[in-house]
Amino acid sequence: MTNAPSPRPPMTLLIAAPRGFCAGVDRAIVIVERAIEKYGAPVYVRHEIVHNKYVVDNLKAKGAIFVEELDQVPDGVPVVFSAHGVPKAVPAKAEERGLSYLDATCPLVSKVHRQAERHVKADRHILFIGHKGHPEVIGTLGQVPEGTMTLIETVADAEAFTPADPGNLAFLTQTTLSVDDTAAIVAVLERRFPAIQPPKGEDICYATSNRQAAVKAIAPRCDALYVIGAPNSSNSVRLVEVAEREGTPARLIQRAEDIDLGWLRGVKTLGLTAGASAPEVLVREVVDLLARHFDVREEQVETAQERIAFKLPRGLETA
Repeated sequence: MTNAPSPRPPMTLLIAAPRGFCAGVDRAIVIVERAIEKYGAPVYVRHEIVHNKYVVDNLKAKGAIFVEELDQVPDGVPVVFSAHGVPKAVPAKAEERGLSYLDATCPLVSKVHRQAERHVKADRHILFIGHKGHPEVIGTLGQVPEGTMTLIETVADAEAFTPADPGNLAFLTQTTLSVDDTAAIVAVLERRFPAIQPPKGEDICYATSNRQAAVKAIAPRCDALYVIGAPNSSNSVRLVEVAEREGTPARLIQRAEDIDLGWLRGVKTLGLTAGASAPEVLVREVVDLLARHFDVREEQVETAQERIAFKLPRGLETA
């Protein structure tokens, strides 16, 4: 007599929408792919084009070579700058060496760069809200002369900052921050320095805000939540924090193989989302693995629709 397999426990899977790729990430990946088609392999990319191992490995297989510094790029080959943006010194150095380069900086990051330049021209000191060491922060700090911008990471930093001229300040933010954390820091700055100039429009990008709002919508209904994304992806790490603030245990995973089935014991409703650098194929991979162990009922919870697309650099519209 054979034992019948035990039935798979039921699980409701709430899948957040929007999730995954944003327009800036999509554009950056296409820039690398079109550059390989146009110039032939190899095409060098300074820093990970986006923070996702699956995406980076796919582009490596097509002929992209990822390096950390321009010095590692040989003469005579094209180089692409990542979606996070680079300090002004990097394209200047590329031009000095005669390298042809393509800038895949997200247009929403470039918008912050231009605002920084305008504030410096107006002799304002800039308080930049962001995470030290993140490539986007390094790139933005590198747009303006040293000493004209101060990094503010926390509410405590905002309380402690002592400006030379309190009446002549502006603030800008990294595009991938926690909406709630940033609001708390901004509230301190605006209380302490009523004349501080805010950004023109919101600096935190639409995709970051939308993905956080989607997690807020599903987290209260979930016993646990998975975020697909890389540990060095700022917007993905923020999604874990958003869920946990709602009182929902959350974990960051890069792929289905990172799933801990023991952690899911007793979970009847699981939330699932993906950071802005994670492709939809990884979401489906996770769903497929869960379906092998649970009787999954999928429900997509949509809180916004995204129709934004960014133009490619001139010459790459058609490879």
